[in-house]
Amino acid sequence: MSNIFIALGSNLGNPKEQVKKGILSIKKIVGVKILNESNLYETPPVGILNQPNFINAVIKIDSDLGPYELLNKLLIIESVAGRIRIDKNGPRTLDLDILLYDSLVLNEKKLTIPHPRMHERLFVLMPLKDIDETIVIPTHGAIIDIINKLVPENIIRI
Repeated sequence: MSNIFIALGSNLGNPKEQVKKGILSIKKIVGVKILNESNLYETPPVGILNQPNFINAVIKIDSDLGPYELLNKLLIIESVAGRIRIDKNGPRTLDLDILLYDSLVLNEKKLTIPHPRMHERLFVLMPLKDIDETIVIPTHGAIIDIINKLVPENIIRI
């Protein structure tokens, strides 16, 4: 079994409910057990600014699924939630990203672990810290050190 962290985000179609439904859908995946959930956070959009705020969260799971098997299951959950990929950083009903998969470092076209921009985004790091403030992100360092180096953002714990 592996320790895996997954980020959830939504800013369309009742985002709080989308994130909660996303967690419930992940819980139903055979071979996955949810170990912990972060608080929910309301965060401003990144990249495309003319869109609603996001609701973000992170969960920690235990799973015997490989990273690509898990990714495929998450993509199905996004699709069922109505996710349509038009603009990178654009509005979405549900976004599910594998942040960390044990200490695996993977840099391939379809999947990069650790998530390639997680160390730049407080909306990912703050909920991740809720679960485990001792996390060390491979190739980037301790989560606390990374957070302390970033410019504060308008992130609200809800």
